[in-house]
Amino acid sequence: MFPFSGPKPFYGWRMVGAACAIQFLQAGLLHHAFGAYFAVLMDEFGWSKTALSGAAALQPMEAAILGPLLGWIIDRFGPQGMIRIGVVLFGLGFCLLSTINTLPGFYAAIIVIAFGASLCGYFPLNVSVIRWFERYRARALSFITLGLALGGVFVPVVAWSMQTFGWRATALGSGLLILSVGWPLASVFRGKPEDHGEIVDGEVPLPLAPGTADPVPVRHFSTTDALRTSAFWLISLGHAFALLVVYAVNVHAITHMKESLGYSLAQASVFITLTTLAQVGGVLLGSAIGDRFEKRRIAAGCMLSHAVGLVLLTYATGAVMLTAFAIFHGVAWGLRGPMMQAMRADYFGTRSIGMILGISSLVIVVGQVGGPMIAAIMADLTGNYRAGFTLMAALVGAGSLFFLFAERPK
Repeated sequence: MFPFSGPKPFYGWRMVGAACAIQFLQAGLLHHAFGAYFAVLMDEFGWSKTALSGAAALQPMEAAILGPLLGWIIDRFGPQGMIRIGVVLFGLGFCLLSTINTLPGFYAAIIVIAFGASLCGYFPLNVSVIRWFERYRARALSFITLGLALGGVFVPVVAWSMQTFGWRATALGSGLLILSVGWPLASVFRGKPEDHGEIVDGEVPLPLAPGTADPVPVRHFSTTDALRTSAFWLISLGHAFALLVVYAVNVHAITHMKESLGYSLAQASVFITLTTLAQVGGVLLGSAIGDRFEKRRIAAGCMLSHAVGLVLLTYATGAVMLTAFAIFHGVAWGLRGPMMQAMRADYFGTRSIGMILGISSLVIVVGQVGGPMIAAIMADLTGNYRAGFTLMAALVGAGSLFFLFAERPK
């Protein structure tokens, strides 16, 4: 149930809706779809897995390098201008991708796409929304992640378009879609609620019942104070280990199913769609329980589910194991994702949340880059993905301990 402020819906939920839609575009046309481009370009040009995985690593690397700067800009000037510029570059990058014929040209297009995605992606969208919510924070962030999850449903459409019209026409159409839809969505975002006649959560707190203790006040950490806590580093490391699996699956799962399991591009895309449906279920579960239960314990359980899912994908012998992979991995991804930013905002407040999340990106990029690269290098060396996927399953399982020990700073 969504809170209201007076006769009009709370404006923060409009921002959540716009962020959800932008995440849908990014997930459907880039994050989930990159595996399809990966398979098609490798077949057409003969580029190695390692070369293509290097391009996949550019987006998180750019996001990490720019993270502290983007955080400072959002804390100081607000998100709207940055998100608008990002949408334009994101769309133009896909138009450029449709024209490439060489590996350097491919990298140039991906750099433009990655820069645009960083300016209008997960990090600035989450920071924008975090400031508008406290009591309903996990719910709001879960609904943003719903766009990321639903984008995976679009993967069979992208794969069908590539097979029917070619990957160049698909890339050009993606760019035009981003420009036409993303620009009006970017205009929805605002700075702090108090600057626009609103209050956090859109409702005045109810008076405490007689005999009820005052709630513990939220401490708004400075960036320096947050960096001095063990919780900051434990959450960042846990987040990085989780993304080892998420990014490796996004880039390599379709190729693994094609090369090792004998599935076609269209058939493999069906299991990515199942993963997405499970992710949607995880997001909805997170919106229901994320503000009620201890987030670090939820995140730790999700890490174990990621590990089980990756093992099932690695050693799958048929559709049953691949379906189980989709459920374990998808639910864990959808449930855990919103908890990462919600935990940081709960622990450190919102005064410097842009910089805190920006510096966190310098740690989590290890997982974003490492996942695809470890899988690619070991696959090129051994001829399949088993060794790389097994190693990452062990790492993400052990990474659950980071969240268990990440207690709220005193």
